[in-house]
Amino acid sequence: MDERPASLTLALQLLVALVLLGAVAVVLIVVLRDDLVRSWAEGNPAVRELLRTGGLPAVEQGSVPPPQFVRVAITLYVVLSGLIGVFGVFLSNGYEWARLGITALLFFSGVAGVAGLRVGQPTTFTVCTIVGLALFAALMVPLWHPDTTAYIHADPDADTGVDADLDTALH
Repeated sequence: MDERPASLTLALQLLVALVLLGAVAVVLIVVLRDDLVRSWAEGNPAVRELLRTGGLPAVEQGSVPPPQFVRVAITLYVVLSGLIGVFGVFLSNGYEWARLGITALLFFSGVAGVAGLRVGQPTTFTVCTIVGLALFAALMVPLWHPDTTAYIHADPDADTGVDADLDTALH
């Protein structure tokens, strides 16, 4: 197979950037957990009044426990970054299904990101989401670029001359 085109190299670099952004988001979730719980409580009618009267400790001890943001974030990060890593390796080796898998995975992650924007998350996470959506959009350009497509669909024997050598040997 030919050497990787610049478009594929750029796509792989943008994938790494998305994984790094995910790591930053997980660290922020750990550090800003109280802000997330507060935001969740403000948007949840069942605990909103409890937050106003008793503060965050009352919400933590209330009958409706806050979501486990940290555990979910870490688990989701490990699974998604692992999938992206595996897809990236196969994509760099010219497998079409890896490109389709990356596109589907990031599309549904983007849908989840847009849903996060709609629930009134803290500003820090809104910024991370917008940056992530921009990276996703930017990634689609080199991922589906004609040079990347040509690389993926290239005949693996074309560069080695195997067919030509075989034809010569047979004739």
